[in-house]
Amino acid sequence: MKTLLYAVTALAVFGLAFWAYRENYATQQVLKETRELQGQIGAAQVRLGVLRAEWAYLNRPDRLIDLAELNFASLGLLPLRPDQFGRVDEVAYPRVPELEITDGVDVSGLNATSGGGTQP
Repeated sequence: MKTLLYAVTALAVFGLAFWAYRENYATQQVLKETRELQGQIGAAQVRLGVLRAEWAYLNRPDRLIDLAELNFASLGLLPLRPDQFGRVDEVAYPRVPELEITDGVDVSGLNATSGGGTQP
């Protein structure tokens, strides 16, 4: 009986060792993938910073003014005038639709049955 107990214990130890060995390598693989993803995120953030800088460079007001003047005839742009702007009180806001009562509730007998209120 002792031999069987020793054999089962040895098999359990070998099984747990094999499981720990596999978990160790699975964890190392996940850590490697995490490091690669973090590297990709860092590279994407650098690219995003470069794109934002390029966008700011291309949207400089002096550059846009020069482009608008250069393409004035083809774009058909007109200069802004103060009378093109409206006031807030001139804005037509949409009307709020009135709610329709479809199924009315008769509450006239409600006070009489509760006993706590006065009758009209």
